[in-house]
Amino acid sequence: MKTTEKEFGGVKLSGFLGIFVLVLLAGLFVFLIVLGRSWSMAVAGVVVPVVFVFVAIGLMIVEPNNARVMVFFGKYRGTVTSNGFFWVNPFYVRKRVTLRARNLDVPPVKVNDKVGNPVMIGAVMVWRIRDTYKAMFDIDSSSMAKIQYSEHEVSLNRLPKLMQNFESFVKIQSDAALRKIAGMYAYDSYESTEDKVTLRSDDGEVAQRLEEELNSRLAIAGIEVVEARINYLAYASEIAGVMLRRQQADAIIAAREKIVEGAVSMVQLALDKLSKEQIVALDEDKKAAMVSNLLVVLCADEAAQPVLNTGTLYH
Repeated sequence: MKTTEKEFGGVKLSGFLGIFVLVLLAGLFVFLIVLGRSWSMAVAGVVVPVVFVFVAIGLMIVEPNNARVMVFFGKYRGTVTSNGFFWVNPFYVRKRVTLRARNLDVPPVKVNDKVGNPVMIGAVMVWRIRDTYKAMFDIDSSSMAKIQYSEHEVSLNRLPKLMQNFESFVKIQSDAALRKIAGMYAYDSYESTEDKVTLRSDDGEVAQRLEEELNSRLAIAGIEVVEARINYLAYASEIAGVMLRRQQADAIIAAREKIVEGAVSMVQLALDKLSKEQIVALDEDKKAAMVSNLLVVLCADEAAQPVLNTGTLYH
């Protein structure tokens, strides 16, 4: 049994030839009516309309980046991928499939990251059909879900417009793949983990793993993922406030470390400058007092208030 896509090898004529035959049949119909004989009226009333309908039903148009899956009495006969206007056997069931790239925005879902923190993560992906046979026949395209239509419950498999709805398969599998990838990485780097790659600081590895996971899941449906990226990432609402304070604390600590490092360098420069140019001789106690005063001035959040000393350095 054929389980992959193949090119349609049946009779496929130009559609314009079919149009020409229809014109001839229309002319023959008029001629037989004008002739007025009993046998001509019978032919014009039965044979010509049947042949006309037979030829008309066989006409089909295949647009660019579209295909027609040909099924003959339940058997797969191939896929027409060439574009144009054709005539084929009217008994073929011609299922239209688009080969164009499509976008899918996976809505944010709540999932625990590698260290157990609940996060909200969403993704966007670009996908297209690579194998029309698998897309049409290897998955249950009708989800059997029921909808309310004209006050009656109608199964999706009874609605022609909703047939071959493999998009629902893509949505479900992309949601599962996103949950799996999110659980393999931490949201951010923590003291308890030494992971270099996180969801927040992704340099392409997470996107690549997500794309590979999606391709492995969607291969059964003949679908290829062109690109997949995380487009939404945030802590869940129950821990968002706590994590925000943690990030603020980390930022404050980093800023303080930078300020202290700069202040120490400035104090060292001032002491070296005073000693080198012999501006004033300071003993160890005065150097300690000077270092203390300079550090207070340089590291304080507010501007220093000058104090006038009316005595000596020792009072």
